[in-house]
Amino acid sequence: MEKKEKEIKVRFPEKIMGGSYANHMIVLHTKEEFIMDFIMASPPAGSVTARVITSPGHMKRIINALQDNVKKYEEKFGEIKEAQPPQGFIAPEVKPA
Repeated sequence: MEKKEKEIKVRFPEKIMGGSYANHMIVLHTKEEFIMDFIMASPPAGSVTARVITSPGHMKRIINALQDNVKKYEEKFGEIKEAQPPQGFIAPEVKPA
């Protein structure tokens, strides 16, 4: 029996269409999930602009998609130089429950 793929329509809420800017990220994990806090660090303060929580299996898919896109970007526009972390910024200590 041939497996048919179902199309899933994705709704894009207007309030997040503009995206969120982040120049720093903290990654935490438990056995069950990865937690990524995206931060806008602008000394003397910083603010979490988004938090993404995902399963370990999906995290692997995210990493593969990011690596693939960085490779394609560099092939088209040249090598990306890694940015330095924001100066004077001390990340908050975040502990999962």
